[in-house]
Amino acid sequence: MSGVVHTVLGPVAPDRLGHVQPHEHLLADLSRYAPDDAVDEPLTPANYFAVRVDRNNRRDMVLDEVDTAVDELALYREAGGGTVVDATPVGLGRDPAGLREISRRSGVHVVMGSGYYVAAFHPPQVAALSRDAITRQITGDIEEGADDTGIRAGVIGEIGMSWPAHPDEVKVLQGAAQAQAATGAALLIHPGRHPEAPLLHLRQAVDAGADPTRTVLCHVDRTLFEPDEMLALADTGCVLEFDLFGTESSYYPPDPTVDLPNDGMRVRHIAALVAAGHGDRITIAEDVCRRTQLTRYGGEGYAHILRRVLPLMSARGIGPEDIARITRTTPARLLTLPGRTA
Repeated sequence: MSGVVHTVLGPVAPDRLGHVQPHEHLLADLSRYAPDDAVDEPLTPANYFAVRVDRNNRRDMVLDEVDTAVDELALYREAGGGTVVDATPVGLGRDPAGLREISRRSGVHVVMGSGYYVAAFHPPQVAALSRDAITRQITGDIEEGADDTGIRAGVIGEIGMSWPAHPDEVKVLQGAAQAQAATGAALLIHPGRHPEAPLLHLRQAVDAGADPTRTVLCHVDRTLFEPDEMLALADTGCVLEFDLFGTESSYYPPDPTVDLPNDGMRVRHIAALVAAGHGDRITIAEDVCRRTQLTRYGGEGYAHILRRVLPLMSARGIGPEDIARITRTTPARLLTLPGRTA
């Protein structure tokens, strides 16, 4: 692959990335999602299960401990991890300087996101920005660096969409698509929670200039549940991201009417896509965004895929070449900014 990957420590050749988890969060703040009756209590073994399932503890919703992130990524590196994409956009707690320190101290490549999340997390000025202004902002993040730090984003997203989408979310998505056309960076879309959302958002992005082969539809495993729906999305040429590995709840807490697949079912869906010839349109991650997902607080940690999921995939007949394509080749292709040199 020609081109480079923008990490928070500078440009890196794509063949140096190793195993990639293309949708995690190292520093983020989801506390705006806290319900009115949310509590603010320390996490302990006695309340771990309740906090993880009920999602009503504000402390669980904030990742702001650089030292903890360094320790967690050290475990990821020991397990064979090479690169993590921090998909935290502006308004969700993105911290370029913090990410740089975490990467430097952990020895793991970190790629930073850009753009904006769902409307509830938009900074107030987004409402007044034009689509073209958003394009300029995102392009500047990638070409020049974020927040006057010189730390450049390496992906666009995760761009947050609701269902139905807020008009400002559509504007941001269109601006992000234009930025993708200008920079070649991969576009990560957080779709609304409805089976029709991924295809609709993809069409909106493509109509605004996005390249579907460099566009990732995230959270497929909480949005699409029928094989035909997944195949139809893969047929567009986009990348399907199964990024809730380690989340083993029998239902999806933000929408209790949804039966959430466990890791075994996720692997089954992936195996079906591979068998259908779509093995090069799949990525996997854990979307770590809460303290209860970290090993320090009793969770699975960023190494869960390396330690448990990859052996499961192998045991269920997904071959080493397909596993390498899913965890190395496709993420490296997406993260490589074409035509650039270090």
